[in-house]
Amino acid sequence: MEKEPYIVEMRHITKRFGPVTANDDVSIQVKKGEIYALLGENGAGKSTLMSMLFGMYEPDEGEIYIRGKQVRIQSPNHAARLNIGMVHQHFKLVQNYTITENIVLGIEPVRRKLGIFPYVDLRSANEKVRALSKEYGLEVEPEDVIENISVSTQQRVEILKMLYRNAEILIFDEPTAVLTPQEIEFLLDILRSLRDGGKTIILITHKLEEIKKVADRCAILCRGKLVAVRDVATTSTSEMANLMVGREVSFTVDKKKPQFGDVVLDVQDLCVKNRDKFDVVKHVSFQVHAGEIFAIAGVAGNGQGEVADAVAGLTKTCGGRLLLQGKDITHMDVRERTEAGISYIPEDRQTYGLILDFSLGENLALKRYYQEPFCKKGILQPKAFTENGERLIEQYDIRGQSVDGPVRSMSGGNQQKAIIAREIELESPLMIFVQPTRGLDIGAIETIHKRMIEERDKGKAVLLVSLELEEIMNCADTIGVMYNGEMTKIADAGTLTTHEVGAFMMGVKAE
Repeated sequence: MEKEPYIVEMRHITKRFGPVTANDDVSIQVKKGEIYALLGENGAGKSTLMSMLFGMYEPDEGEIYIRGKQVRIQSPNHAARLNIGMVHQHFKLVQNYTITENIVLGIEPVRRKLGIFPYVDLRSANEKVRALSKEYGLEVEPEDVIENISVSTQQRVEILKMLYRNAEILIFDEPTAVLTPQEIEFLLDILRSLRDGGKTIILITHKLEEIKKVADRCAILCRGKLVAVRDVATTSTSEMANLMVGREVSFTVDKKKPQFGDVVLDVQDLCVKNRDKFDVVKHVSFQVHAGEIFAIAGVAGNGQGEVADAVAGLTKTCGGRLLLQGKDITHMDVRERTEAGISYIPEDRQTYGLILDFSLGENLALKRYYQEPFCKKGILQPKAFTENGERLIEQYDIRGQSVDGPVRSMSGGNQQKAIIAREIELESPLMIFVQPTRGLDIGAIETIHKRMIEERDKGKAVLLVSLELEEIMNCADTIGVMYNGEMTKIADAGTLTTHEVGAFMMGVKAE
């Protein structure tokens, strides 16, 4: 009996971007109906490899076979005709279009009025999207505009876009990076049911626990080379982590007992409204001391991101006061707050953290470009940008780009490292980390947690906002839980269990 060909086979794939080799002679074979995980550090070449399968790049060397036939995939449209769909780590959505308009873009359902005049039948498309979203438990409101919805809802739109096009080979690039623990479990169930329904899934992720839960096999990439392919059931997470990073990785965070100093941030009765004038932060008060990591836990959309944005100056407050080392900063603009002593690592690294078409060196100096040594007598000093950039690339292990190259072409994790390097270098008394390890690999997460604790031990006040409950339990000295815009619980991290924090996040009333 003839053996069924692999549904996807990539043979000896090599891809270079200038001096950087993203994939170096990589070969993978994926069977029909399996969940095949691609594991590797940020910048290991996982997304690049899958972007070639999705037609966004063409390999410099090597061949791609789909269902046993050699193909040259020249565009995402060509990939779609081969029933290949992809959900990207950084979403590909038109911000001022509705959810439905994004989903049907390129395959719009056209009808004719009076049998002559063509028009796009959005009403039936809305109904189809609504039904599809219900069927997969990815409920969305089809007529909402993308720029007004949360990051996690945008993630759902990307998944629906693929399902709407009847893709058979589904590529997920870091699909759980923006989801809450409950949403992650839900998505993993969806992946299982898609596989059971005959779909083939390629899952790019750094999260070893997720691979253990859903994947059948995993391929491990390290610095562009394929180092191993393993059956997930018989491979431990620590073995996967060590193969991926090339060294032993610690899963726990070592930290000394905190030494609290003076109050650095004092949030008094803070109120924030959203665009629709709806209260998203309601009379929230808390303090963060020097030498303390104060973490805000909560399910996405309960106001914790707005608290961080209000403190950083990105969102206007509509009530309450913000004091930084006793100084009222409530009405200061962003630059004034930065100069007063706030470092800010935003949730959305590409929109608020970086200027994508600027070089890495320029991005690393964005908060200080108008000061010496970057600027003398009103004239920018390119040499200072280069020297600063090279020092930080070395110190923070930022990979995949030279100091002069644009940050747009870096992996998400290395973009995040660049932002963290820039913000820590400001030596601010208050450091705000919002989702700092979203979409990062285990090695990078370990590094960032160490950095955060180092800053705390230097006497900095750290405000951490994270949807990762494990991250909060590992790093926090004090935990505040937000539910429905209110701070429902503040307690010493040592007195709370994961289960209790999870219950408060779901709205169980604090005693």
